[in-house]
Amino acid sequence: MRPFRRHSCGADGPQSDGGYGYDSTDLATIRYRITTLHADRLLYVTDSRQALHFQLVFEAARRAGWLTDAVTVDHVAYGTVLGPDGKPFKTRAGGTVRLMDLLDDAVTAARTVVTEKNPDLPAAELDAIAEQAGIGAVKYADLSTSRIKDYTFDPARMTAFNGNTGVYLQYAHARICSILRKAEELDGISVDASIALEPAERELGLTLDGYGTVIDEVATTLEPHRLAGYLYELARAFTGFYDACPVLTAPEPVRGNRLALSQLTARTLGHCLGLLGIAAPERL
Repeated sequence: MRPFRRHSCGADGPQSDGGYGYDSTDLATIRYRITTLHADRLLYVTDSRQALHFQLVFEAARRAGWLTDAVTVDHVAYGTVLGPDGKPFKTRAGGTVRLMDLLDDAVTAARTVVTEKNPDLPAAELDAIAEQAGIGAVKYADLSTSRIKDYTFDPARMTAFNGNTGVYLQYAHARICSILRKAEELDGISVDASIALEPAERELGLTLDGYGTVIDEVATTLEPHRLAGYLYELARAFTGFYDACPVLTAPEPVRGNRLALSQLTARTLGHCLGLLGIAAPERL
């Protein structure tokens, strides 16, 4: 697999400056990637409005004999980021919004909610957490929506501690890490499979068991929102488990089983966030 990103398309054919348009260069790169790089899967991640362009380019490559049944090619189209007015996001002057400005807005919003949640954080730690939460919030908002759909950029909603947001998931991971820090001898946790499970323990275990299936689905469908949905489902399952099943105060060997579930949940949340390119802070 050799994924890559391209942002815009233009006219084809020789240009006045001697260059060539996207139709020609896209066909040339398809041939290069197949015959020289020996790629067997090509992913084109661009705006959904370029769908017709790629449909025509792929068909031309097939007729030329470069694209065969041995090579998979997909246009991974995505929708548009909208402003509060429901129109494509632009500055007040009507220009394109810079990504850095969007991230700065999200980091500022995250700093506000993190400060309200934990006002005693040292300034340096607050800045680091705010950056992780703000950037993670933007990534999660983008990836948690079906990629072909448009979505509205709203920093306040994206950085909320409640609801299906990146900050909520980061907080869930940090809360489990806090529980584990309070436990002793984590390396020596033993699991007793003979103990009957509480309903919330069983639900959490089954949710954890489904992680591999979700990864396979995302790899096949190229729909990362399925992974984001799993993350949210896992965080909710842990909340239900923690509310119903004491962990640190449970008697042995139940305590060991619940600590093991908590450990696995933290690792899975952290790994899943990492696949989405989102930090998993241990404190928030």
